[in-house]
Amino acid sequence: MASDRVHVAVPEPPSQNEEENKEEKAFGNIFAELESVDLPLGTTLRSIYDDQPNAHKRFMEKLDARIRNHDREIEKMCNFHHQGFVDAITELLKVRADAEKLMGQVTDTNRRLQEAGREVTAQTEEVIRCRIQQRNMATTVEKLQLCIPVLEMYSKLKEQLESKRYYAALKTMEQLEKVYIPRVSQYRFCQIMAENLPRLREEIKEISMSDLKDFLESIRKHSDKVGETAMRQAQQHRTFNSAVAKQACMGHYTKPVYSLNGRTHTHNGLMMDDDTGDEEEGDEEVLTAQDLVDFSPVYRCLHIYTVLGDRETFENYYRKQRKKQARLVLQPQANMHETVEGYRRYFNQIVGFFVVEDHILHATQGLVTRAFTDELWNMALSKIIAVLRTHSSYCDDPDLVLELKNLIVIFADTLQGYGFPVNRLFDLLFEVRDQYNETLLKKWALVFREIFELDNYSPIPVETEEEYKLVVSRFPFHDAEIEKQDFPKKLPMSQSVPQIYTQVKEFIYASLKFSESLHRSSTEIDDMLRKSTNLLLTRTLSSCLQNLIKKPHIGLTELVQIIINTTHLEQACRYLEEFITNITNVLPETVHTTRLYGLSTFKDARHAAEGEIYTKLNQKIDEFIQLADYEWGMAESDGRASGYLMDLINFLRSTFQVFTHLPNNNNDHASMSGKVAQTACMSACKHLSTSLMQMLLDTELKQISMGAIQQFNLDVIQCELFASSEPVPGFQGDTLQLAFIDLRQLLDLFMVWDWSTYLADYGQPTSKYLRVNPATALALLEKVYRGMKDTSKKNNIFSQFRKNDRDKQKLIETVVKQLRSLVNGMSS
Repeated sequence: MASDRVHVAVPEPPSQNEEENKEEKAFGNIFAELESVDLPLGTTLRSIYDDQPNAHKRFMEKLDARIRNHDREIEKMCNFHHQGFVDAITELLKVRADAEKLMGQVTDTNRRLQEAGREVTAQTEEVIRCRIQQRNMATTVEKLQLCIPVLEMYSKLKEQLESKRYYAALKTMEQLEKVYIPRVSQYRFCQIMAENLPRLREEIKEISMSDLKDFLESIRKHSDKVGETAMRQAQQHRTFNSAVAKQACMGHYTKPVYSLNGRTHTHNGLMMDDDTGDEEEGDEEVLTAQDLVDFSPVYRCLHIYTVLGDRETFENYYRKQRKKQARLVLQPQANMHETVEGYRRYFNQIVGFFVVEDHILHATQGLVTRAFTDELWNMALSKIIAVLRTHSSYCDDPDLVLELKNLIVIFADTLQGYGFPVNRLFDLLFEVRDQYNETLLKKWALVFREIFELDNYSPIPVETEEEYKLVVSRFPFHDAEIEKQDFPKKLPMSQSVPQIYTQVKEFIYASLKFSESLHRSSTEIDDMLRKSTNLLLTRTLSSCLQNLIKKPHIGLTELVQIIINTTHLEQACRYLEEFITNITNVLPETVHTTRLYGLSTFKDARHAAEGEIYTKLNQKIDEFIQLADYEWGMAESDGRASGYLMDLINFLRSTFQVFTHLPNNNNDHASMSGKVAQTACMSACKHLSTSLMQMLLDTELKQISMGAIQQFNLDVIQCELFASSEPVPGFQGDTLQLAFIDLRQLLDLFMVWDWSTYLADYGQPTSKYLRVNPATALALLEKVYRGMKDTSKKNNIFSQFRKNDRDKQKLIETVVKQLRSLVNGMSS
């Protein structure tokens, strides 16, 4: 019907003019728009009211006309279809009865159908319910199958944590997070699990770090044992090196010296077996670091921190702690230098520390690096060297220094086997060697002093040939003349000589002990032995000899024996050189070979002994001179020499007889008999002459009588007789008498009173009184003159010239004046 209205034509009003046609057309369009259900009405209505002032009224009129037109059309249409509608209603009423009958039949059929399908419906509902349950069960099983692995893994995680298998627990956590929990993440229990995993990781980190701290504490306790084991095995290798070489030649297999994590540590490319003849002992297990220390905590902690992505933190912590432990290990005990055990414990701890670090270096990847271990070792090496320098300087026992050297060698060899550079330690050994030599020198100084103190300083008596062979076996003595003599006989040297020679050889052996295992050539060892022996001879033995010679209780006889002893020791030096050559197998002709300086040592000692002989002789002469008791105012002499002087001369005779024991052979360095005896005799005579002259010229002596001069002259005559008696052979002519020539000429001048000759010939080479000094003559003349004046009233030379007293005084005054002029002329 609506579509019919759309297509019905609108009756056109009577057209009066063109404007009405336009208006009609415009309203037609508006109505068309209003009748259209698709177009909005607001715009259309607005155009009606906005067009003209009377447009609304005209629109309403047109609208009413339009409505009436449509009503007429509807009425026409209804009239056209009315009869059809009536027919349709009539037919519908006829069908009504049939419909009711059909409805009854359908209702009856439905009732019978419902009654018949009620049981089927009940069974169908049961089937549906069972199918739903089955589907729910399948779904539950499926979900449980997803959850059970998660629960099993979580249970496994708990078991691993309880059994402290933390690394496996972390792997389980990783699987839970990445594989299992994401499958069932919608369930709350999985969310709780996921929330617990970070907490469990932190607990594992804390537990593993605690285990690491326990490990670090344990390694401190076990480092001593690890180091002791490593050093013992290194020492066994050195001890049995020759046996190992022999076994290697026989083709036998030996186990490594020290095995750590599958690596073999050997020294100089050799292997060691504790018993070269026993194969069962060859198969014996060698203790390793794993046998003494449980490294599992550090492995476990490393793996745990690696899995947790925090490996760098763990590495830094481990290295920091080990550096602290290294500093603690390197701190020595205050009394370490007192015993070798203190040094051994110190070295054991250090070796144990670096053996563990070497094991960690090779058993882990990157926990410690070679650069880190090298840094630790360089730091430790500097500290070790400083400690050893300090503590070794306190040590005064050569045996302890030698044991320290052996420990340093084993310590260096052990760490060298693990790849640590130890050259600085061997350089340190040269400093320790100097310290060792110093302690040896101090020890042997005491030995030498004891030998000198116990020596009787008399020739060695030998009663039988066995005794002679015993002495010769200890000291290289060969003398054809003495060997021809019958027993009993005496050897020229005293018992200290073979003892000194033996002790020098013992010193060489002791010095050689330090050179062992230093990896030095025979030439270097030979040079070290010779230098240390030179120090012993030139410093220690020389000092002991010099001190011995200066001791007050050493008399002339002892000094003579010392000269004999040093002569024989000097001759034995070449045997000492041969002794060193035989030890080191280095020929003396080798370039740069050091020579022994014993010749100069013993020569200096002899010179000192000779000088001491001269000094003691002079001291003895002074002692006798002090006994002189001249009566300087005596009128006449006693007619015989003074008693003190005769005693002095007898002493000198007996003393010079001792010099006949001095060695006298063709050796230039040993021919001391003539020289020493002659020098001593000449020195004694000169000193005696000087002492007698000083006695005359003593300033405290104011006057001397001619009787005293005569007595003094008698004493000088005895001195001259002693000099002319050749107390020591070898003097030519009157050489020894010339020691008293000054006294003789001075006394002759006064005894003869030959002043005119003295004054006339003074200064001439042929003068009879050439050795008389004017000052000396003046001093003595003044003393004699004063004596004459005091005794002029007694029996005196001037008593005969009492009448000519003035002339005599004038003569003396003239001589004095001339002597003074000579003295003044000499001084000007």
